[in-house]
Amino acid sequence: MIRKRGSDLDDAKLLEQVFRDVEPLPGRKISHTPTETPKAKKSRGPIQHIPRRPVQDLRPDPNLPDIRHGEAPGVDKRSAQRLKRGQMEIEGRLDLHGLHQDEAHRALESFLAGAHGAGKRCVLVITGKGPVSQGGGVLRTNVPRWLNEAPNRSRILSFTHATPADGGTGALYVLLKRRRV
Repeated sequence: MIRKRGSDLDDAKLLEQVFRDVEPLPGRKISHTPTETPKAKKSRGPIQHIPRRPVQDLRPDPNLPDIRHGEAPGVDKRSAQRLKRGQMEIEGRLDLHGLHQDEAHRALESFLAGAHGAGKRCVLVITGKGPVSQGGGVLRTNVPRWLNEAPNRSRILSFTHATPADGGTGALYVLLKRRRV
């Protein structure tokens, strides 16, 4: 619903009329001083068109299998267990809370590229759990798919849900490949 600026004052007058017959609880007083009008929310700016990458750029390398939570193709059993138990040192964190899908996708890709380039091994990506009644948040369901897309898939070995101390199912441990020099 779109409101005009003067409508807040009209609402205050209407509310005053409604509460005219109301008696306060014992020991309480009704204040008749007008409250401040709420400030308008700042906009994020104009919506920018984000160019989409061609479909062939999104396809992962056919030689690399898709990874699902907890799967670790190409990772030794001990490292896979340490990742799943949250025993690996977290060398970087990315919190995607409050971002739109396009912003989150770009942030994830940039973060993974930077972390891999810096030689980091294990990072934490926080997606949030989202509304449980709707089966989880959009980012929670999309981030694993984005991890399997190019160029991200070529940088990672495995990912799994974090331990409850690090966010549980609302976060992912991501094991990055070692950078070849």
